[in-house]
Amino acid sequence: MSVQVVAAKMAEVDLKDIPSGKALPADSPVSPATEGKNIGKNEASSSAAMSPSAESSAKAGEGLLTPNPGKMPQASALKRTDPQQNGGEAFVNRDGTVAEAPRMKKIQFADQKQEFSKRPSKIGRRSLSRSISQSSTDSYSSAASYTDSSDDETSPRDKQQKNSKGNGDFCIKNIKQAEFGRREIEIAEQEMPALMALRKRAQGEKPLAGAKVVGCTHITAQTAVLMETLSALGAQCRWAACNIYSTQNEVAAALAEGGFSVFAWKGESEDDFWWCIDRCVNVEGWQPNMILDDGGDLTHWIYKKYPNMFKKIKGIVEESVTGVHRLYQLSKAGKLCVPAMNVNDSVTKQKFDNLYCCRESILDGLKRTTDVMFGGKQVVVCGYGEVGKGCCAALKAMGSIVYVTEIDPICALQACMDGFRLVKLNEVIRQVDIVITCTGNKNVVVRENLDRMKNGCIVCNMGHSNTEIDVASLRTPELTWERVRSQVDHVIWPDGKRIVLLAEGRLLNLSCSTVPTFVLSITATTQALALIELYNAPEGRYKQDVYLLPKKMDEYVASLHLPTFDAHLTELSDEQAKYLGLNKNGPFKPNYYR
Repeated sequence: MSVQVVAAKMAEVDLKDIPSGKALPADSPVSPATEGKNIGKNEASSSAAMSPSAESSAKAGEGLLTPNPGKMPQASALKRTDPQQNGGEAFVNRDGTVAEAPRMKKIQFADQKQEFSKRPSKIGRRSLSRSISQSSTDSYSSAASYTDSSDDETSPRDKQQKNSKGNGDFCIKNIKQAEFGRREIEIAEQEMPALMALRKRAQGEKPLAGAKVVGCTHITAQTAVLMETLSALGAQCRWAACNIYSTQNEVAAALAEGGFSVFAWKGESEDDFWWCIDRCVNVEGWQPNMILDDGGDLTHWIYKKYPNMFKKIKGIVEESVTGVHRLYQLSKAGKLCVPAMNVNDSVTKQKFDNLYCCRESILDGLKRTTDVMFGGKQVVVCGYGEVGKGCCAALKAMGSIVYVTEIDPICALQACMDGFRLVKLNEVIRQVDIVITCTGNKNVVVRENLDRMKNGCIVCNMGHSNTEIDVASLRTPELTWERVRSQVDHVIWPDGKRIVLLAEGRLLNLSCSTVPTFVLSITATTQALALIELYNAPEGRYKQDVYLLPKKMDEYVASLHLPTFDAHLTELSDEQAKYLGLNKNGPFKPNYYR
C-alpha cells in the first residue's frame, strides 16, 4: 500500500498570527500519541480527501509548535515531500492520511515589493535605525544623539527655542532632549573623579571668578562636566563644537537648559560650523578673557575677525596637536598676542588620553561603523606617536596584521621593537584591508593611494585634523558617493571598486563612537588647571609664548585619580629624597620629561 499525499492549497500565514507557547492537541500531526506506531501499516485510513480531524490538525499546525524532543517520532515516519508540489512538506495524521503543512509567508525585502524609500514616521525612523544595525552610530550611545538627526530637517539656525527659564541664547538641535542629556552627564560624573574633586575643593575659593571662557571643543557628556566645573569655580562660559559630527545633541540640550550658551549640533555644515563659533565670540556686552580651544579654529577665527579682543584675553589653553602646531607657528612669526598653554604635550594628555583612549576607542569606532572582524585583517597605521601606539596595540591584540609608517627614526625603532613591520605606504597600499591615519599632518593619504587601494578597503582618521586624508580629491565627477549609514560612505570608482570612508576623514572615535570617560577626566582636569594657572598668574610670569603645564600640576592631576583604584603611593624617606635631589612631595620629573 502507498500513502497518498493530499494536494491542498497552501495557506499563507502572517507573522503576527503565529501563536506561541500552546500545547499540542491530541490529534496533532506531531502528537506524541503517534509514538511507537507503525504508520505505514495503517492502510484503512488512506484516503484521497483530508478528514475533518486532519483539517483541524493542519490548522493547529500553523503555530509551528515544537514538540517534546524526547518523544518526537522518527522524521522519516512523519514527514513526506512531494517533488511535484515545489518541495512542499506534509505530515502524516493519526488516521494515516497525509496533510500538507502550511507554508510561512516570506518576508519581502527592499529589492522585492516593500519600499523603504518612503519617508517613515518619526518613531518609525528611530526604530528602523536601531534595526538596521545595533552597532550603527544611530544607536543609543554617548556618541550619537538619542534622537536621529533626521527627526527634524529644520536647521537649528531657523528655530526659535527657549529653555524653561525663558533664556534663548543658544542654538542647538532640540531643547526637549535636555532630560536625556542630563542623565548622560550624571553618568559621566561618576567616571570623572578628579573634576568632581576639584569642583568640591575649589568651589569656595572661586579661582575663576570673573573669567569669561569661550570654548571650542567636542560637546559631549564629558565636556559638559568640565563646563559645569568651570562654572562652579566662578567662570562664565560660551561654547561651540570643534567637530561637525561629534556633538551629542541631548547633552547640548541639557547644557542649554542649565543656562549655558551653546551653539552646536551633530551634522553641522561648514558654514554652520563657523557661524556657531562667531555666535560664541561676537555677542553684545560680553567679551571673552580666556580661550579653551581644541584644534585652533576658535583662536584662528578671533585672530582673523576680532584681533582687538586679544587685548583683554589673558591666555589660551590648547589641547590638540593641530592647534599646538598653529600656536607655535604664530609664536615663531611673532604674531602670538597672549600666553598659551600646550596641554597636548603635557604628560597627562600624552601618556593617558592619546594612548589609552585611542587604544580602546579605535576598535569601538570601526565596529560601530563597519561591523568588521579584526582577526587576520591587514592594517596600516600611519604614525607611531602615542595615538598610533594605542591603535596598533589594540589591533594587534585582536589578531590583525599591523604595518606602521613613520618619519621619526625614534618612533620607527619603537614600532620595530614592539613587533610591527615598518613600511612605506605605497609598499602595502594594494593589499591592506584598513588604513588608519594618526599623524596630525596633511595629505598623508592622497588620491594616488586611494586609487590603488583594494576593493572594500576601510579608510579612517584618528588624528584631530581632517586634512590627513585628501577627501577633496574624491569629490570628482567620475567617482560616486553612496551613503551607507551615518558617517559611513562608499566611494565608488568607474570599474566598480569601492572604498569605505568613515566620517568623511574626520576624527573617527568622537565622530562615530565613544571615548572612555575616565581618560577624558584626566585631560579635562588638566585643562581646568591650565585655565586657573593662566587666569591667576601675576603679570610677567608668562610672556607671549607657548608653555607646557608645570610637572607639579601634571602630578597633581594624576594623584586626584589614584583613589579610584584604591592606590597607595610610596613616600620617600628624607635620606632617599636627598640622594635623588628631589623634594619629598615632588615634582618627581624634570619639566622636559614627556
